[in-house]
Amino acid sequence: MVAIADFDLSVEEGEFVCILGPSGCGKTTILRIIAGLETQSAGKILLNGKEISGPGSDRGMVFQEFALFPWRTSRRNVEFGLELKGVPPDERRERTQKYIDLVGLKGFEDYHPYQLSGGMKQRVGIARALANEPAILLMDEPFGALDAQTRNLMQKELLRIWSETKKTVIFITHSVDEALFLADRIVVMTARPSSIGEIYEIKWERPRDRASPEFANLRKQILAQLESMVKIEE
Repeated sequence: MVAIADFDLSVEEGEFVCILGPSGCGKTTILRIIAGLETQSAGKILLNGKEISGPGSDRGMVFQEFALFPWRTSRRNVEFGLELKGVPPDERRERTQKYIDLVGLKGFEDYHPYQLSGGMKQRVGIARALANEPAILLMDEPFGALDAQTRNLMQKELLRIWSETKKTVIFITHSVDEALFLADRIVVMTARPSSIGEIYEIKWERPRDRASPEFANLRKQILAQLESMVKIEE
């Protein structure tokens, strides 16, 4: 099965890009290829001019499932990648604390995942990805499993973290509302075999008003585009 027939996209340093598309169109596959977790059958993925051939610490991945080690505390989960890199304990602890504070988990360093809410678990996941200080942050529907209220809160928190770190972010989502609230650009994929159907540049200032006419009008336009793709696929 051909999942992605044509995909050509350049992302600027510090840009926040959301990728939308019908279910099964290959959004997560694209992210996993960028992460080096899967290999494309053709074409190249370049990061700062260097071809990606496998996983690397220059890319941090945040998964939809929290993917935390249940036997490790928040601190020990965040420092896992630093352990693998052989970072000395004192430096590891200092850097880990920096990102725990950044994501708003100060005071929860010694809690295990079962003691944390869904939003707090995902904060641990974000801190873990940032602790390796990657050039790019890859996020695969990271708030998909959260309730609506927590999801909205985490979107605001992510924008705060992004504004402080200036990381490049590629964010996969099924939610048009979420993409409009977060992104500098929204890439809308077509149905399988997928390609880029449309790219929307969002120049509105943040924080964005979800109830504004411009927000509602563009949401309606993108939803209609996605619905037409699903009908074609069926």
